[in-house]
Amino acid sequence: MSDRLKILLQHVLPKQRLTTFAGRIAGAQGGAMTTRLIRWFVGRYAVDMSESADADISSYKTFNDFFTRPLKPGVRPMVTADFVCPVDGAISQFGPIDDHHILQAKGHRFTTTDLVGGDGALAAQFRHGSFANLYLSPRDYHRLHMPCDGTLMRMIYVPGTLFSVNPTTARGVPNLFARNERVVCVFASPEHGPFVMVLVGATIVGSMATVWHGVVNPRRTNTVSEWMYTDQDIVLKKGEEMGRFLLGSTIVMLFRQHSITFNEDWAPERPVRLGELMGNAPG
Repeated sequence: MSDRLKILLQHVLPKQRLTTFAGRIAGAQGGAMTTRLIRWFVGRYAVDMSESADADISSYKTFNDFFTRPLKPGVRPMVTADFVCPVDGAISQFGPIDDHHILQAKGHRFTTTDLVGGDGALAAQFRHGSFANLYLSPRDYHRLHMPCDGTLMRMIYVPGTLFSVNPTTARGVPNLFARNERVVCVFASPEHGPFVMVLVGATIVGSMATVWHGVVNPRRTNTVSEWMYTDQDIVLKKGEEMGRFLLGSTIVMLFRQHSITFNEDWAPERPVRLGELMGNAPG
């Protein structure tokens, strides 16, 4: 199937209904049917179960239990660095924010203001800063971790559409990450200042969850929702779990100007792993 046809299908498919249906299947305790689905998925996407804390496919009661499975202790060691990669996946794009524009793919950019749901004051903190878009494929580990120490300040749920976020769609759908449903998590780091982690929804992503809130979008609405945490002292350490996708998607990170110099080995489409060097503070 050509890329053009794939993009056309993305526009005409009933994405919300497909996602709702997939979420119900993924959360159902289907016994042998669930085990067969997981076994098919492991074979189809070459999932490495040897890294999982529980490698027994039949032990998972739901597909979501399997999809968000933890890893064995020690299989993702954390390097000594100011910033570590927060996920298993692949680099979509990364680099400097051009004034307030982020590169999505060749010929496509979106603004930090659109990404965070229209909050211009929040977006202004990252003017001329840095960004990283990391894509999680179906085979990847789907828990999300902290790139550095951070105190949670705010969380914003931004409704949107549910296009797929695979590389083909990123090349063909303008403003993809700023038009899909997303959860914006705002942190403050004592060493590196403010930073944002945006969990981007996608077709058949049943929901997104954080460790402090649980599932953020159990019922999709057309209303922006916001939670403030400045009075709760929620501190997450570098490498600590902060959330998870129930089916795969993309995470977009924003850092303020002069806070990070990225790993010189990073490049678009390069695979990455949780705990590897993402970058260091300049100097």
